[in-house]
Amino acid sequence: MLTGSCLCGAVAFALGGRLSPIQFDHCSRCRKSSGSAFAAELIAEAGALRWTRGREHVRTYQAPVRERPPGYRRVFCSVCGGPLPIADDSGVIVPAGTLDSDPATRPARHIFTEVKAPWFEIADGLPRFDRNVPEDQRW
Repeated sequence: MLTGSCLCGAVAFALGGRLSPIQFDHCSRCRKSSGSAFAAELIAEAGALRWTRGREHVRTYQAPVRERPPGYRRVFCSVCGGPLPIADDSGVIVPAGTLDSDPATRPARHIFTEVKAPWFEIADGLPRFDRNVPEDQRW
């Protein structure tokens, strides 16, 4: 079982089950929400997330829909603003930096590279996708 938490520690969580490899999402919303060149995320199976502390501090921001529903969501701690996993019926998106233990998975790809930050150069040999990965290659 993996554990994770927000920046201040007010919220903590546990994840069970399988995890996807990490992907680097370069879309503009992920860049803005992470404050970095990309968001490093991995996917857990639906139902794998359990809040172990501070559930009352978990908040969700829902940005408007751009192309098709659902809209862009970010979950965060209301105390420190730190990012937290986003869970729904299709799975759990986990910000990799929130994990307190090694997920035993490593980066596997970059997505939305056609809109990456112009000041950032991808210097690894991981696969790159201009937009999202094709449906048949999603985790």
